[in-house]
Amino acid sequence: MLAYAIRLLGDRAAAEDVVQEALVRAWRNPDVLTNGKGSIRGWLLTVVRNLVIDRARARSARPSEVDEDPDFQPSVRDHAELVATSVTVRAALDGLSGDHRVVLEELYLHGRTLAEAARVLGVPTGTVKSRSFYALRALRQVMERGGHP
Repeated sequence: MLAYAIRLLGDRAAAEDVVQEALVRAWRNPDVLTNGKGSIRGWLLTVVRNLVIDRARARSARPSEVDEDPDFQPSVRDHAELVATSVTVRAALDGLSGDHRVVLEELYLHGRTLAEAARVLGVPTGTVKSRSFYALRALRQVMERGGHP
């Protein structure tokens, strides 16, 4: 049986698996071996052949595996989630006062420091700091409510 399976598969390890499965089937169906219809050898070789065919069909039913492209960078986040988050943040920003929104734009959109934002806006650094604190707190509250101001 093993030689037959190796000849069909060309792989000893796979052939051993097939023979083991054939023997398990014979053990689970002892009445087939003693019913007097045909030879036991013929039945076992037919089981081996059928198992090999089943393996081939199962392999062909699945798409073949390909190596990963080392240059491929998978997307980290779902695009729909990014759009939904963007809409939520935009709605939350629209709910802020103009002074708070401008401070956050200077700090986070333009990447300015507190001193730079204060100079651009023409207000003291402490004012930028307190406005950013209250603006972020208001944004956090809106986001916790689900994005509705």
